[in-house]
Order: sequence, then structure tokens, then C-alpha cells
Amino acid sequence: MDRERIVQMFLLGSLAVMAYELYRILYPFLVPIVWAMLLAFIFHPLMVRAEHLMHNRSLAALSITLVTALVAIVPALWLSTMLAAEAHSLYNQAYALAGQGGVSKVQDIALHSRIGMALSRLLMRLHIKIDEELPKVALQATRLTSDTMVGYVTGTFKNLLSFVIDFGLMLMILFYLLRDGEGYYHALRDMTPLHEDDKHAVFESLRVTLSSVMRGLLVTSLIQGVLIGAGLAVTGVPYWAFLSLATAAVGLFPFGGTALVWVPAALYLGFARSWIWAGVLVGWCVLAVTVVDNFIKPQLTGRGTGLPTLALFLGIAGGLEAYGVPGLFAGPAVIAVLASLLRAYNKSYNQLQREAA
Repeated sequence: MDRERIVQMFLLGSLAVMAYELYRILYPFLVPIVWAMLLAFIFHPLMVRAEHLMHNRSLAALSITLVTALVAIVPALWLSTMLAAEAHSLYNQAYALAGQGGVSKVQDIALHSRIGMALSRLLMRLHIKIDEELPKVALQATRLTSDTMVGYVTGTFKNLLSFVIDFGLMLMILFYLLRDGEGYYHALRDMTPLHEDDKHAVFESLRVTLSSVMRGLLVTSLIQGVLIGAGLAVTGVPYWAFLSLATAAVGLFPFGGTALVWVPAALYLGFARSWIWAGVLVGWCVLAVTVVDNFIKPQLTGRGTGLPTLALFLGIAGGLEAYGVPGLFAGPAVIAVLASLLRAYNKSYNQLQREAA
């Protein structure tokens, strides 16, 4: 084995070891790093315009970073205040219901309804008296709910410091990526040991996939939030503004989606107001989701990615499981880059086969 071969193997081995150690170092900060990279990609066209207007790259990057911080912090504070107010309102309503004999009313309904009477007869055969056990179950459920709420609030305050640190780290990384990102991009592109056309195919696939998926997911979830929020407001569902934001948020996920919000809202509307209004809400939400998912989302998400629908779905679902919310965009990007690398390898391998023949 010649010296040049040994040097190459040593460099590759050292590079692999150092890359693994770098991964271990950056792993605790992987989520803010991924978010900063995604935001830098989204804001790159804006960065180009800002630099053209300000004639200073650092000032342009700092301006966009500060605006991003304000846009994120102000709605977060508003949502936190709204959530606290609504949680307090729900607690007061539950306390008033219990004070007005709400548990006794539920018990009477359960004992005198057909289902309740049948269940009572079934439990009597097992020597269980439902009129004695139901108050105990209600008390245990109340205690469990209270303990869960206390634990959730306590965990939220414990994680607040971690969230603030991650958010600050994300803003710092975003600033440097906006300012120096193009240099990082060209350096990485130059270091990639591929032919020029293969480099173009890989990096273009990454760019198109990220832009298509982000545009499709973000825009369609926003549209669904607006449409379903309008239906909630018209049909008289309380807290419709908060539920609209929740609808837009869960619309990003591949499982459940907006039904996680509007199905419980329709059930509440049916019991509290009228099943006719509940039917109107369900019909409107089904229509909105059908139109967005079958006409708008495929045009925005699928166009330009070059990925089959199944690969796109698995990339979104698997990325969500592996990386959390940033995986919604990182998963399809990984699959697209892998497909481009496989095509480049296949082309190079076939070329070597032809030269050997």
C-alpha cells in the first residue's frame, strides 16, 4: 500500500472520528441549530434585499434577527396571557359546577339513563354499586386532574430557563448564518467531492425540497387555521381565537391534524348549543380540510420536490419523530438529498463500468 493511500485513509478516519465528536458536542443544541438553519433559509431572500438597502451585511442580519425575536416574543407573551386567563376561567367554571351539584347531576343522569341502568345492572352482578362508586371516581378524577395541572405548571416553569437559553442560542446562530451563510454554503459546496453537475443536482434538490415543504406546510396550516377559526366563530364556539391558533399549529402534523381541534369543538357545540350547529361546523371543517389537503397542499408541497407522495409522508412523519417540529422540514430534505446522492453514485458507477468494459 503506497504512502498516498495511507494518508487518505488516515484523513478519512480522522474526519469520521472528529465528525462523531462534533455531533456529540452539538447534540444538546441540535434543535435551536436546526431552527436557525431553517429560518436562515427562509429569510435569505429578505437578507439579500436588506443588504442591498442598508449596504451593510452585519446590520442587515442584526435587523432581521431583532425583528424575528420581536415577532416570536410578543405573540408568545400574548398567547401565554390568553392561555392563563382561559385556564383560570375554565377552573372557575369547573369549581362552580361542582359547587352547584354538578357531580350529583351527572350521577342522576348516569343512573336513570338506559345505558346507565344497563351498566348498573351489569356492575351489580359483580357486586359493584355504581351509586356508591361514582362519587369516589369523580373525586379521584378531580384530584388526578388537579395533580396533573400542578405538575404541568411546575414542569413548565422548570423548562422555561431551558427554553430561554435555546431561544437565545437560536437567535445568535441565526445572526451568523444570515451574515456568513453564503460563505458557509459555497465552502461546503466546494469541499463536496462530486462533479459539478452532481453538486448542482444535490444542492438544488435540497433548496427546492426545503422551500416546497416549508411553503406547503406553513401556508396550508395557516389557511386551515383561518377557515376553521371562522367556522368556530360563526357557530359560537368559545375561545375561538385560541382554537384557531391551535388549529394552525396541529395542522403541521401528519397524524390527526386539524381534527384534533374541530372534532372536540363540534361535540361540545352539540351538547352545549345544538346538534344542528354542530353538523354545520363539521360540514364546514370537512369541506375546508378537503379543499386544502386535496387541491392547495399538493400544488404547494408536491410541486418541485420530485419525491413520491409516500416518501414525502414518511419523511415528514419520520422527521417529526426524530427531530421534533424541525423534522417536519428536515425529514423530506434528508430523503431528497439521499435520492440525489444515489443518482450521482449510480451515474458514476455506470460510467466506471463502461470504462472498464
